Amino acid sequence: MTTISRRDFLKLSSLGLGTMAFSPAKGKFDLFDDRRLVRVATDSISVHKRPDDESIIVGQWFRDDLLTVYEEVIAKTPTYNPVWYRVWGGFVHRALLQPVQVLYNPTQSVFEEGKRYLAEVTVPYTQSMRFVKNKGWEPLYRLYYQSVHWVDGMEEGPDGELWYRIYDELISRVPYHVKPSHLRMIPDSEITPISPDVDFTDKRVDVDLTMQRVVAYEYEKPIFKATISSGILFSFHEEGIGTKTPNGIFNIREKMPSKHMGTGDLVSDLDAYVLPGVPWTCFFTEHGHAFHGTYWHDNYGVPMSHGCINMHCEDAKWLFRWLRPVHEGAQLYKRGYGTTVNIFYS
Repeated sequence: MTTISRRDFLKLSSLGLGTMAFSPAKGKFDLFDDRRLVRVATDSISVHKRPDDESIIVGQWFRDDLLTVYEEVIAKTPTYNPVWYRVWGGFVHRALLQPVQVLYNPTQSVFEEGKRYLAEVTVPYTQSMRFVKNKGWEPLYRLYYQSVHWVDGMEEGPDGELWYRIYDELISRVPYHVKPSHLRMIPDSEITPISPDVDFTDKRVDVDLTMQRVVAYEYEKPIFKATISSGILFSFHEEGIGTKTPNGIFNIREKMPSKHMGTGDLVSDLDAYVLPGVPWTCFFTEHGHAFHGTYWHDNYGVPMSHGCINMHCEDAKWLFRWLRPVHEGAQLYKRGYGTTVNIFYS
């Protein structure tokens, strides 16, 4: 069980009031909060007087606080990611902020028995809940904007309304529930394979760890490029496993549109390595290295990960659709000997 501090409770209450303020009337789903928002995706960030790390710190924001962006500023530093945001009281660097939106969705009420449906979170975060015998409803994970999850039905939630039931492959015996308006159902048409008829030998991916860039090729012609964040150098997990992204020749082994990464620990805190709903995951080593979408930073161009290749969620989604093995519709996973991945230092 995840406990909620008084500050977190007030924060959630504030988000709930915001939801009430911008929620459309029943049956209407065309209203939304159109401010430019970012979510604090780390323990805390500092607000500077000027867009410069050396300037005076005039304030601080904490994990999951939502900030309105009034202006985007290109500064001299840091050179690899020179974007700062002007917010209330000063400037914050974007590295550990997640751009988010507040979008509400119609509820899908009809579910085919035995079928799971992919859904994407479209609010800054939503608090999932689970029902425990002799305890009642209690909070579980926070599910974040652009994370992707499996919905397999509806049940009565803690407020007496119908909530979506989430299937989590890591803790499949522990279903949890989410407000339907916070999830957008992803139609199969949105994840149709890209150029599936191109021969196996005519597709490949190059990952340049020096340039922090991925390039996809068809017939030796580049058709897609994206900036990435690979594994942190010279760092280790608690188990002693290095966080450096391996270099060499690999092949895609397995694709999962939604992956719960980490331990799935039900009593962990927000700082633990527990990441439900990591979107568009494509594994290329037996140790779990993968391409995937990332909702916990915006610092692409420098190593940031535990060994995986972090990508903007939309970039990861494109790559997921393009890479072999071909993933068809809402499949939990697809295994096979897939597209060649060449990882190197330039």
